[in-house]
Amino acid sequence: MTGREVGRVAGLWRYPVKSMAAESLNEVEVSWNGLAGDRRWAFIRAGMARNNFPWLTIRERPQLRAYRPSFFEPDRPDASRTMVRTPSGADLEVVDPALAKELGRGVRVIKQGRGVFDTMPLSLITTQSVSSVGGLVGSELDVQRFRPNLLVEAIGDEPFPEDEWVGSVLWIGDLRMRVDKRDQRCVVVNVDPGGIQRDPAILRAIARERQTCLGVYGSTVSPGRVAVGDAVVIEPST
Repeated sequence: MTGREVGRVAGLWRYPVKSMAAESLNEVEVSWNGLAGDRRWAFIRAGMARNNFPWLTIRERPQLRAYRPSFFEPDRPDASRTMVRTPSGADLEVVDPALAKELGRGVRVIKQGRGVFDTMPLSLITTQSVSSVGGLVGSELDVQRFRPNLLVEAIGDEPFPEDEWVGSVLWIGDLRMRVDKRDQRCVVVNVDPGGIQRDPAILRAIARERQTCLGVYGSTVSPGRVAVGDAVVIEPST
């Protein structure tokens, strides 16, 4: 591997069920369809199956963050039973009708082997970007407001360094990831990961200072394993 090191992996997360809580990982296999097990399940709102965006998300129900999914067999997530711990402490399979009923009248669950992604299967943000937005609103922000797959601590103090990586290919552990575009944000970033309170100042600041973009989206060039602490290296352009 040749190229310029630009940072190190500081955190890894997958989201077994779209818009539910993250599962923190020390290492993970990344395929053509993103992190193994990422966003393989999603809930559809009643009467919205033919809608362009049918998903039940944090936008409609901030309490979804309090539902904690995990895999019965963590090393085989795409073949494993998926369990969800509800805010009341009950452990239900994601396909249990009781879970859909709890989430709302007419809500139903689907499984998508390629993952239910809004745009692309990989999302990345740097610690510098999270800190810089926190500075804009005058508070320290939890990275889970932004629901990334990869958190990178970049080298240097420049704000928003990942913007410069768009169009490049990154080596991250054994993974090669193309950085395709900036991540355009929505009202989800306003919701406190530790509760259901909303702070509209966060999205307003990103819109005012960042054209509503923060972090980047990417896709897999060649699959591989990634671990916390791995170097992030930009491949030389050809």
